[in-house]
Amino acid sequence: MENIEESSPLRITPTVRALSSALRGKRENVSDSSRENGERIFPDPEKLWFKESSSKNLRNRDFLSPTTMLNTLYADGQVPPAVMSRVLSLRGSGVLPVAGGEVMCEGLRVRVDRAAAFRAVLAGGATEYLKPSSQRQGCVVLNCPALHPKPSTPTPDTLTLGQLRTVLLADHMGELLRRQGFAVSYCPTLPEDSDIITFLRSLGIDWPTAPANWTNKEREEKIQEALENSTYRERESERGRRTSGGGGRKAEEGENEGALRVNLKRVFQEEGLLGYDPSLGTCTVHSDSVSHLAQLDLATADCSVAMATALHVTSCQDEFRQQQIAVLWRATGATHTQRHLVCGPVKTPGSHLSAAQYLQLRRGQMKEASEMKYGDQVEGQTWDDIIRVMTSATVRFELLSTVHTSPVTLDVQREGGVSTKGPRGGVFVMYNCARLHTLFDSYERGVEKGLYPEIPEGSQLDFSALKEEGEWLLLFNYLITFSELLDQSGQAIDCEGGGARVNIKTEQICKFLVSLSKDFSSYYNRVHVLGEPLPHLFNQMFSRLYLLRALRELYHSALDTLNLPPIRQL
Repeated sequence: MENIEESSPLRITPTVRALSSALRGKRENVSDSSRENGERIFPDPEKLWFKESSSKNLRNRDFLSPTTMLNTLYADGQVPPAVMSRVLSLRGSGVLPVAGGEVMCEGLRVRVDRAAAFRAVLAGGATEYLKPSSQRQGCVVLNCPALHPKPSTPTPDTLTLGQLRTVLLADHMGELLRRQGFAVSYCPTLPEDSDIITFLRSLGIDWPTAPANWTNKEREEKIQEALENSTYRERESERGRRTSGGGGRKAEEGENEGALRVNLKRVFQEEGLLGYDPSLGTCTVHSDSVSHLAQLDLATADCSVAMATALHVTSCQDEFRQQQIAVLWRATGATHTQRHLVCGPVKTPGSHLSAAQYLQLRRGQMKEASEMKYGDQVEGQTWDDIIRVMTSATVRFELLSTVHTSPVTLDVQREGGVSTKGPRGGVFVMYNCARLHTLFDSYERGVEKGLYPEIPEGSQLDFSALKEEGEWLLLFNYLITFSELLDQSGQAIDCEGGGARVNIKTEQICKFLVSLSKDFSSYYNRVHVLGEPLPHLFNQMFSRLYLLRALRELYHSALDTLNLPPIRQL
């Protein structure tokens, strides 16, 4: 049975919704146990079905509605024939085709028509599965407080590992949001040819620059004037009343007599800003704060919409200071939405390294590991480029694979080394991406030698030849799910309310790539893709090449969000 709307890419979410709708129907035959005070109680539709992901469970089911859910919906958990018929005849935009279903002790399990799903995803190319399922509109400014002058522009030697984490996270978020249709800009603009720009470029980060003699003086003067004229400015008379009761406070005020001060507490209370630290109080405005606000004003100036979203990506150590900056900006009259993406600390037990020292350590370890594995061939520009990209991959996966609010603990012992083997982060991911390129290079050489014909059109293949359990796992867990994974950061940005902080699952792309690499590596080590050049084996070989070609493009798409170019040969 094949119930696929050809124009719609297959998705998990619409499939689960369609299954839930089929199971609930008109809510008839509801068991007595699901009533409370005469009212029917229905389970959350999102919890009626679960997508399976483990290879063990995928052997006999793809979706499961647990027995507990069935007992809530139906007397004794008995699914009526009419309901089962609706489940088995499932159809709709983006809905996976159903091949069969049955009620077992664990619940109602449904199996997808896998051959039809393979054909739908692979035959016409997997392009639609490598981008977000929907496009969004809006302008997002990614502000990285770690890169603002205080008062001098930071250098790689003054940048802490916690601050480096925020820069990498801002870079990753920018690529994800661009992919979803947002106009993205970065703040602050940095002097071109500065050490920090050279350092960021070595990590694949393209940060905005301006000539070394450029100034933002005009905007700084505008910000200064706006704060001086702000209704939230604390006047001398107010300051006197606040300090009349305490000598310590008077002494502090005496040291800052004549300084511009703004009552931040009044700002967030009267403007209705949620989630800000109640101890913000009154803030003295310094020149670096004015510079910071002028940079934000510059970054939002080119936004195509009246209201931009400023996402302040900051470390937990700098969060309080960034809240001050955010509320000060509001005091100038800026009405842009502001959210704070706060990162946990980076710990290095037994050592204290700057960002520059950390990158130098990982680069040295990567070169040493490559020389141990590949010997004297590790020389020249090609290998320099490989080591640079692999080092960047190692750093990014070490700092971005953890939930952003949680601490990261790094092993920075010089004798530790960086392994080129085992399922450990960036190196493992890049290695498996390179294996795919090597596979297709081998196939092309086989074609040149006349061993294999050219790959035919997908419409000429019988994808039912893809019977190995690892093949379905790669399609169902990765190719079909990737577009919905890309949607998540934009959904979090668009979410209203919730206070100043925003929590985004920024670790998911890294975790996705590591998990994909583990499952691909297991499959590749078990299955001989390029078989004997015999005509009766070509259909299966070509079907597998279609799957692996889509996986190669999936790697490229996911790595692009991390600004990591694929390594084509190792």
